[in-house]
Amino acid sequence: MEYGILSIAIPLLTIILAIITKDVIVSLMSGIFAGLLVLNAYNPIDAFIALFDGVIALFSEGWIAKMLLFVVMVGSIIRLLTLSGAVDSFVVYLSQKAKKIDSPVGAMLLAYVVGVIIFIESSITALVAGTVAKPLCDKNGVSREKLAYICDSTSAPICSLIPLNAWGALLLGLIVTAIDSQVISGDGISLLIASIPYNFYSLFTLVIVLGVIFLNINIGPMKHTTPVTYILPDNEAHVKATPYKMLLPILVMVFMVPVGLYLTGEGDIFKGSGSTSVYYAVIVTLFFMYLYFVPTKALSHKNYFKGFYEGIGDMIPVGMIMLFALLIGKVIGDLGTAKYLAHLLTGNISPILIPLLIFLVAGITAFSTGTSWGTFSIMMPIGLALAATMDLHIPLIIAAVISGGIFGDHSSPISDTTIISSMAAGCDHVEHVRTQLPYAIFGGLLASVAFLIAGWLTL
Repeated sequence: MEYGILSIAIPLLTIILAIITKDVIVSLMSGIFAGLLVLNAYNPIDAFIALFDGVIALFSEGWIAKMLLFVVMVGSIIRLLTLSGAVDSFVVYLSQKAKKIDSPVGAMLLAYVVGVIIFIESSITALVAGTVAKPLCDKNGVSREKLAYICDSTSAPICSLIPLNAWGALLLGLIVTAIDSQVISGDGISLLIASIPYNFYSLFTLVIVLGVIFLNINIGPMKHTTPVTYILPDNEAHVKATPYKMLLPILVMVFMVPVGLYLTGEGDIFKGSGSTSVYYAVIVTLFFMYLYFVPTKALSHKNYFKGFYEGIGDMIPVGMIMLFALLIGKVIGDLGTAKYLAHLLTGNISPILIPLLIFLVAGITAFSTGTSWGTFSIMMPIGLALAATMDLHIPLIIAAVISGGIFGDHSSPISDTTIISSMAAGCDHVEHVRTQLPYAIFGGLLASVAFLIAGWLTL
């Protein structure tokens, strides 16, 4: 609270720098340094030391180390799928056997359907959708930026609408805490389920993506994107048309996430660790790929490890972006951005406007911090307390927090799902943010109108 408007200015400065310079790492470091300068009484030496000590301190948190290792090892999986011929075999198979989806619409719809079906964890959702659909999108002239948009738009939104995952566990925990502390009354599960029809941003986003796919809607920077041409090898006739080399490793990775959640939750999948589960899922997948590709001579032992190390190298820039994104999130937390925004929310405000304002403040918080989960943790207690005090419809307020968190996260260049979506689609991260933003803003505007109407109807 003591830093006032500076707590908002610093994250906005970082985001503006990223968009202008198109250099995310330098922009993040600049924003972190500016924030630390404020936190360290404008002493540049102390701020410099705090920046690089802060990077090292992040590795002391297990979930951060696991997420970073997950990111770099995903690069190995993608590189090995290419080296083994799995991608070529998959494209030839789709071209010969599944002609209905061998088209621009079919390729995008494949990414959409995969994203909707896999609702266990947002990072895995975006990763699998991008990996499976990328070669077919390249072959049919669909830009990587559009693929990244589809991956990003079916990750967090679908995970929040079908909360049989760690998302549901977090949200349920926040609601039950409010019930236990007698802030609100009711049953946590019933309230969470009742909030789903009011999760307007997620619902609108899924509909907007379908419109983009079937009507080929290109707005803003998306009009100027250039597809990456996929060229089959010269010996296409000799490439065995099979989906298994591509799909089996991905199925292993997807299957291992709920197994990991079950084991880390000691039998309760809702209490499992998402970071641990995806970390072990990629490790098991890499072991499976070795046992599958080497004996079948798709790869030699030497080429397997060559691809493994090259894949890690490919993801180092992405890992650095995520590392600095996490650090700026911590700096923004220390500056009190969320508390200041919440303070701005309070006052003589009509109850009709509260759901809309909670949605907008949650959106700004998630946009500035790059985390929807962090936003839920901050805004849910505030929102539920306001709902109880002003006798508002509680499921609507829960949905406003969820929708706002996802809207801000979806729009933010420092969000982990945004980073992973651009990585999975193989497009430049800043270009993904630029091309996705107009669609996200349109969905946010529709959600704002819906929350305003719902606030009036439920009063």
